[in-house]
Order: sequence, then C-alpha cells, then structure tokens
Amino acid sequence: MREIALVYLDRSGGLQKFVHDCKKYNDSKQSYAVYRFVISVNPADIAELDATLGSYILHNPIQAAQIFQSVCFIAIETLSLIEQLQTEAQISILLKPTHLPPLPSYVLSLSAFPFNYTSQRFYMAEGIVIAMGTVTKYTQGARFLCTEETCPFSEGFRYIRVHLPGATESATVRNDFVCSSCSSPLQEDMKFRVLGDKQIVEMTDAKVLNALKGYSSAKSHCVIQTFTVFLR
Repeated sequence: MREIALVYLDRSGGLQKFVHDCKKYNDSKQSYAVYRFVISVNPADIAELDATLGSYILHNPIQAAQIFQSVCFIAIETLSLIEQLQTEAQISILLKPTHLPPLPSYVLSLSAFPFNYTSQRFYMAEGIVIAMGTVTKYTQGARFLCTEETCPFSEGFRYIRVHLPGATESATVRNDFVCSSCSSPLQEDMKFRVLGDKQIVEMTDAKVLNALKGYSSAKSHCVIQTFTVFLR
C-alpha cells in the first residue's frame, strides 16, 4: 500500500505540494518536534488504484495516515528534503478527503437509530450552528526526554507525542509518562511544543427549522438535541 500511496501522490500533484511544504520547513533552519502536513486525497481515485488502500482511507483514516507518514518519511530521507528531521515519529499527516461516497452510511445523523458510530472514520454532518466558542490553543505535538541523564533517550527525538482525532489534551501532554528503556519519568521539552488553534461549535439538526416554523403533528414529533463539534 505504500507503493500505491506514492503513486497516487505523484499522479495527483500531492508529491509536488509535499516537496514544497518540506522546503518551507527546511528553509526556516528551525528544528521542530513535529512536522505537520495536510494531504488531500480523493477516495474514489485511490480505490481505483488499490481497493484496500481506498477502504483504509474511508474506514481507518488513522491507520491510513500512518501509511502516508511512512511514505513521506522515506521521501524526506531519500531526497534530503528536511535536514533537521531525525525520526519518522516527528511527521504528522492529516488526510483531507475531497469528498465522501454519497451513501447514507457516511452521513452522521443523531436522529437515526441505531447510532453505531463507534468507528473513527469519516462522516458528513449537516446542521445549524447555534453557538461558537472563542478560538483557543491546543497542543498538536510535543517532545519528551528521559530525566535519567545516563539514558540514551535523555536526548534526541525518541519520544514524540502527536494529537490524534478524538483524543483529549491529556493524551498528548501530561506528567506521568515513563521511559520504555529505564522506566524513569519523562519530562516535556517546552521549547519544542507545537500549538494549533481549536474552536468549539454547538450545532443542531436542520430539522429544528420545522419546529421554528410552527409545524406540528403527531407523526413528526421529535426531540431535537444539540451536539458539539471540535474544529482544529
């Protein structure tokens, strides 16, 4: 699947954009804990190249991002695109689908039973925004070091933590991580913390408009509940 991912990036122009993004990182001469790349993918085009990879992107986007992460790391190493990069863990890939299949199973509807939204895959959601919070910061990535000076992991970029969709802030940054080599506590290197913007949006189903228009009948009676969306 790595080979298919590379072929797709080359044919879609994504590889050229990736090289350009790498150049911006390399020209900055600054060492980052995490190098973040947004890759647009067309699920239909990828499915034509390889059905398995296409299914991965639609239904297992986190695992699919790891495949593209490996491909991007090999490209950086082979072409010497980012001199400061040391480990594959420093690469964060965000897959951005151009569209989703026009099928009911890809539409997030909180009024339909059963909910069955246990998988971490892509869904489309439509609704009305009724409230928006202020834009705040969250940790996209962080570097941790072993506190034992004699441990080989007391330096370098062995321990990189990157925010994943659906995770809380404490999953990325907290003070109880331990070294896998010597079991000593890990300490964050604050100089390498990568921040991003997040905003909380409160939404409700578009069916609420019927209630606001005064429509009422026994058949259409329902309770409309809001849901929270995190924009990152």
